[in-house]
Amino acid sequence: MQLLEAIHTRRSIGKVQDKPVEREKIEQILEAGTWAPNHHKTEPWKFFVMTGEGRRSLGRALADIAAEKMEDPSMPENQELLERQKLLPFRAPVVIAAAAVPSSDPKVIHIEEIGAVNAAIQNMLLVAHSLGLGAVWRTGLPTYHPRMKELFKLDEQDEVLGFIYLGYPDMTPKPGARIPFEDKTVWIEEDQQ
Repeated sequence: MQLLEAIHTRRSIGKVQDKPVEREKIEQILEAGTWAPNHHKTEPWKFFVMTGEGRRSLGRALADIAAEKMEDPSMPENQELLERQKLLPFRAPVVIAAAAVPSSDPKVIHIEEIGAVNAAIQNMLLVAHSLGLGAVWRTGLPTYHPRMKELFKLDEQDEVLGFIYLGYPDMTPKPGARIPFEDKTVWIEEDQQ
């Protein structure tokens, strides 16, 4: 698959088969993440690969976060909702948490570390697609909750930036569409003074 084709045809695949993903493919995806550009060569990414019962702790963390917003988590309808939260990581056979572990070097700019990990995630999504796998990058407020830092034993300055749910596709995505780059681009060819 050519690079531009992969970029144009990659889609978020939220429905995947329960079939295990070969470790070699997971390792290729992780390797691709490590080749993302990063200023000062800090390589600020850290990946946590969850498979099998290893996904259960993520489910408990999601339920804990959801329970914080409930007046009475013990109510039957809330218990049902919390049980559904616990099962969310089981939507895919592999979940990769991607975290930014910024360098403490004073010349390093924090947002550049975040950007590098986001670039790593994009590399991973493209390679997953090229290997015939479906993937979706899931984020949202629970991703950035302190409970996630606790789960992955991250320090205060570290950030979980998302979860890549990965498996063999069990759906056909709709073709993508984008606003033409011309509508989002300003060409500056003269001095702006």
